[in-house]
Formats: sequence, structure tokens, C-alpha cells
Amino acid sequence: MLDWFKKLMPKEEKFFDLFEAHAAKAQEAARSLRSIVEGGPDMANHCRALSREEEEADAISYEVMQAIRRSFITPFDRSDIKALSAALDDAIDQMNKTGKTVMLYDVDHFEPNMKAMADKVIAMADLLAEGLPLMRNVGQNSAKLHALTGKLTALEGESDDLNDKGLSALFKGRAKQDPLAFVIGSELYDHLEKVCDRFEDVAHVMSDIVIEHV
Repeated sequence: MLDWFKKLMPKEEKFFDLFEAHAAKAQEAARSLRSIVEGGPDMANHCRALSREEEEADAISYEVMQAIRRSFITPFDRSDIKALSAALDDAIDQMNKTGKTVMLYDVDHFEPNMKAMADKVIAMADLLAEGLPLMRNVGQNSAKLHALTGKLTALEGESDDLNDKGLSALFKGRAKQDPLAFVIGSELYDHLEKVCDRFEDVAHVMSDIVIEHV
């Protein structure tokens, strides 16, 4: 009877599979975002790809919530699982909002610091894709996870600097001849910065989990 009951319970590994799938989707979205801010004739196609990737990420997030509801046993605290999934989903959502802003305002010019921030987004997504599999054995991988989350925090700080310097350059440059350029550009910078913020949120959740389980 007990064996039969255990077979009905979702395995803990399902959560890790979902985390890793979510991180892989973030990597795809980050590269679509970078292609968008590069501009060019295929920009609309990259925006559509990013929108599709955001929808696929939503489906993964939904499955995480369903798995939590079905599970009697979870690898981490349920609130940590929700926070991890939500922060990843929010990062991808902010990427998609960037693409929507580009399409809404028909943007065809991107500042150097926007491209540099998109490079940071790729770097952060890649670090998360590297780090989330390590969560399968937090105790054994605690040192690696600590170093990795530190790198994520450092990248977020670098994105802050790029954002501030980019806004200043935009205000002193194009905005003098085209005030609307500053309004639109500052909105794009805001979305890019929020992507990095949400990735840092993931790093904070990971750090909390490591502390709780080591």
C-alpha cells in the first residue's frame, strides 16, 4: 500500500528539471533580447521569438506551481521554490517588455550601453543555467554556489553603472535634439535594469537556500 502511494507522489527531481528548463528558456530569451538591441531588418522576428519564449516560460512557471500543489515533499521550502520560479519568470517578462517597447515605439536606434546591458543579461542567464543544476546537491556544491551568486550580484552592480552612465549620455546627447528619445530610451533602460534586478533576486533566493541547507 505504501509503495503504491509513493508512486503517486511527484518526485523531487521534477522541480530541478523545471528550474533548469526555466533557466534554459531565460538563456534563449536573453539572446533574443541581445539580437533585438542590435537592430537591423530581423528585429521584428527577434521580438516575436522573445514573446514566444516568454509564453513558454510562463508555462514552466505554471507547472512549478502545479508541482508544488501536488507534492507532499519538496526539495526546498515551498516559499523558496515559488520565489525562485517567480524571479526567473519576472526576468523573462521584463525582457519581453523591452521587445514590446521596441515594437510600440518603432525603435531603430539603440545606445551602446543598452547593448552592453543586454550582454550582462546574457552573462547572468548563463550563470544561472550553470548554477541551478548545482542545487540538486546544495551541501556538496555550497562553495561553488556561493561564488556563482557573488558573480551574479557583481554583474547586477555593473548593469547599474551602465544604466546610470547610459541615461546621462542619452540626456546630454540625442535628447537635446529629440526629447522623446530620452523618454523612450529611459523606458528601455528601465526594463533592461529590471531584468538584471530579477536575476539578482534569483541569486538571493539561491543564497538563502544554501544558508538554510548547509
